Amino acid sequence: MQFGIFSIGDVTTDPATGRTRTEHERLKAMVATAVKAEEVGFDVFATGEHHNPPFVASSPTTLLSHIAARTDRIILSTSTTLITTNDPVKIAEDYAVLQHLADGRVDLMMGRGNTGPVYPWFGKDIRQGIPLAIENYALLHQLWREEVVDWEGRFRTPLQGFTSTPRPLDGIPPFVWHGSVRSPEIAEQAAYYGDGFFVNNLFGPMNHFTKLINLYRERYAHYGHGTQEQAIVGAGGHVFVRKNSQDAIREYRPYFDNSPVYGGGPSMEQYMAQTSLTVGSPQEVIDKTLTFREYFGDYQRQLFNIDMAGLPLKTVLEQLDLLGEEVLPTLRKEMDSARPSQVPEAPTHASLLAQRTAHAEETDK
Repeated sequence: MQFGIFSIGDVTTDPATGRTRTEHERLKAMVATAVKAEEVGFDVFATGEHHNPPFVASSPTTLLSHIAARTDRIILSTSTTLITTNDPVKIAEDYAVLQHLADGRVDLMMGRGNTGPVYPWFGKDIRQGIPLAIENYALLHQLWREEVVDWEGRFRTPLQGFTSTPRPLDGIPPFVWHGSVRSPEIAEQAAYYGDGFFVNNLFGPMNHFTKLINLYRERYAHYGHGTQEQAIVGAGGHVFVRKNSQDAIREYRPYFDNSPVYGGGPSMEQYMAQTSLTVGSPQEVIDKTLTFREYFGDYQRQLFNIDMAGLPLKTVLEQLDLLGEEVLPTLRKEMDSARPSQVPEAPTHASLLAQRTAHAEETDK
């Protein structure tokens, strides 16, 4: 089981102080969070991609390349790469460069994002969101696996004899997750390619996401990639942790109320009752996270958001210490002991390389 931290990179006024960090400070804070996440034992750090205020995470590969130089072990990922508005040729190039620089510690999550105006900014039509996601990823998948590509589609100029450079490290493309909040077409897409499927279950009732995951598992098996239990599933989550729940609730409430994604809607208690949000003690984070298996089955990756809504870096780092010391060891033990032997771990560059080597040796016999 992989555990990680993801950040959406929002620049939000701290309601406790009234101060708004600069974009420079926010980007530096994201780097510090990633470095600390590795230090305390997390497996993954992921950044979102946004091209509008109040977000600063507009260039994931630049940010992750810098983090790669500051870390040694942690997997660097995205918590959405916009497959609809980015050119798949540029995605192929940028993430291959990152993969080389990070010695393979790279995967990424494809998604359509949650900001409608981004489409015309990049010359696209939001009404074509799903067709764009399907066509662009089909091209990206081909670019990473074929040395010379001839291709023609609806949404970009044709390619003739094109080679994307650099080639993926060791000839193994970065593993891809497809993220979705509501679209069965994306679950189908993930299943078709045998890729991972990630539900960003921050804003909806948990049983809503069960339906998407069940669809993905059924179709994964249909396409012959393995059994339903062997499908690769990831989930989001949002936590604010303090030593005791009373302090956590008291401290986090103004941040929740002023959040760019939560504020003005249901109360914090309502969100905690229906979604993955946990505001409380380490034991409460453990207990809530362990219930996710009831909705998703045995899954491979759990990412937490811990830095949203103007939280100061000091508070974020304090949470990472608590999570690393008091939450991760128990979650790892419980999740690993409950996982059946036939359920695989999340793919990594090393595991995919070993799998290819084993297959080649078996073929040569």
